[in-house]
Amino acid sequence: MSLWLADKPLVLASKSVSRRALLQGAGIPIEVLAADIDERGIEANAGLADPAAVAVLLAKEKALAVSKRSGQLVIGADQTLALGQRRFSKPIDRDAARAQLKALRGHAHALHSAVAIMRDGKPVFEHCAVVRLVMRAFSDTFLESYLDAAGDAVTSSVGAYQVEGLGVQLFERIDGDHSTILGLPLLPVLDALRREGALST
Repeated sequence: MSLWLADKPLVLASKSVSRRALLQGAGIPIEVLAADIDERGIEANAGLADPAAVAVLLAKEKALAVSKRSGQLVIGADQTLALGQRRFSKPIDRDAARAQLKALRGHAHALHSAVAIMRDGKPVFEHCAVVRLVMRAFSDTFLESYLDAAGDAVTSSVGAYQVEGLGVQLFERIDGDHSTILGLPLLPVLDALRREGALST
């Protein structure tokens, strides 16, 4: 007997390999249908300063964009990184990655991971979790070696790191749930899916 009770897979409105792996690892059948939205435009129009609010807004917009064309349960997610009031986006190149890491080293920053679940264009769940990460005061020599070793991967994630890979060497302490770091607070999602009758209780 399957743990997944819905007659169709959960739709993931994201191309994120990490989010897909988290859901599939939990036994949830996934169909990927990435949302095509103008994230920076949505942010600008909303005028939000709070990193958690921005993450929630973008998660909802992604889920909504896909939910309008799918009768299935759709999950959207987004992540923001903030050092105090300063928010970071994905670095566009190695120089931008270097600048982000220099700004973050020796400090604690917050990673907000938001998720929204919708059905037929209507929200059924939203949640935002936060992880606090303390980046160690590494040397410039280490920084250049890290950038060499990580290669193009430094431009694929905000903060220029992936904790599940080489990026873990940047940190001295991480306080929070691992799935939240990967961009999807999994336990609250599973609970929401149970309430929706999509997962066995």
